[in-house]
Amino acid sequence: MQHFSIWSLLRNSLSYHEGWQKQWRSPEPKREYDVIVVGAGGHGLATAYYLAKEHGLRNIAVVERGWLGGGNTARNTTIVRSNYLWDEATQLYEKSMKLWEGLSQDLNYNVMFSQRGVMNLGHTLQDMRDIERRVSANRLNGVDAQVLSPGEIQAMIPYINLNTRYPVLGASYQPRAGVARHDAVAWGFARAADALGVDIIQNCEVIGIPRENGAVTGVDTTRGMIRARKVALVAAGHSSVLGELAGLRLPIESHPLQALVSEPLKPIFPTVVMSNAIHAYISQSDKGDLVIGAGIDAYTGYGQRGSFHTIEHTLGAIVEMFPIFSRVHMNRQWGGIVDVSPDACPIIGLTPVKGLYINCGWGTGGFKATPGSGWVMAHTIAQDRPHPLNEAFSLDRFYSGHLIDEHGAAAVAH
Repeated sequence: MQHFSIWSLLRNSLSYHEGWQKQWRSPEPKREYDVIVVGAGGHGLATAYYLAKEHGLRNIAVVERGWLGGGNTARNTTIVRSNYLWDEATQLYEKSMKLWEGLSQDLNYNVMFSQRGVMNLGHTLQDMRDIERRVSANRLNGVDAQVLSPGEIQAMIPYINLNTRYPVLGASYQPRAGVARHDAVAWGFARAADALGVDIIQNCEVIGIPRENGAVTGVDTTRGMIRARKVALVAAGHSSVLGELAGLRLPIESHPLQALVSEPLKPIFPTVVMSNAIHAYISQSDKGDLVIGAGIDAYTGYGQRGSFHTIEHTLGAIVEMFPIFSRVHMNRQWGGIVDVSPDACPIIGLTPVKGLYINCGWGTGGFKATPGSGWVMAHTIAQDRPHPLNEAFSLDRFYSGHLIDEHGAAAVAH
């Protein structure tokens, strides 16, 4: 793997940048692997990378029905934070945050992680009570968090309108939080995993998961049967579809989640602002685009479009809070498919099928957990038992009753 540095940039500039190696291979699938990871998004690629790096496995394949990083990894608003309420969720997301803070150096690839802070607005007295509670819980878990007054919010963002139809009474703020570049995250993990011998097989859709004596034997794909003793399903919104192939009925619903970006502006927005109550959140990318996220559509489905009334509601709320943006043109809109579990927390662990592992149910919180999710998933697969950080997120919690309700700390209301 070519090492990226200022010296390699200067050296390749002398040859008009024609000497760069391919970032990853496009191999033909082998007949058999030790582990197959289904899904070449951020979580799947991170799982393969940490399996190879932390656990020494090399005979690994990541299979993807489309192209690398073309699913939810490329269809989100890139927010990274760890200010969740309950201990179990906070510890998992904080592990991910710590990995984010060293990820560019670890992968030797700039994932453009910008720790500009994330602000969650409170619009009612109950919102503020919940914010006080969550900030206290964060501090007890060693997570940086503070409560901002309206005056402190105004000082940070002078052009915000605090006296809207939903008046802003305060906010929680996590200074270490921020944003990262979603495609760079996928490419960085893919490049690093490939260098460790992982086969990334694109345009290879899984159409069956054969089993013998209650154990998985591999995956049947559009490019033929590929055998493996261990198979991990890491396919975000389509996890329930894959689960059915193995005879599993997963307790998740898939919904479109919309986002959109504006024309580029000069740097003006210093942080990330989120509002659960009005289903809107906004930040500014390094290119200058305003990145705006909406709430999920109420219906279930797999269409990567979303409904126009959701966009209208979100932009109405953004313009009311930030009148300065009322004449900004929107460039494009898209939808991702989020898989929402009953308690708004992920499912990471073993399944009733021996050798089959599941990582799904992240709802709107998937991107921020990318490195931490891959790290604990790799441990679970390699050791055939959950890591303490994901032990509470097992599939059996939905009949044991040990739920972890994080609806209030989710990015938008589910």
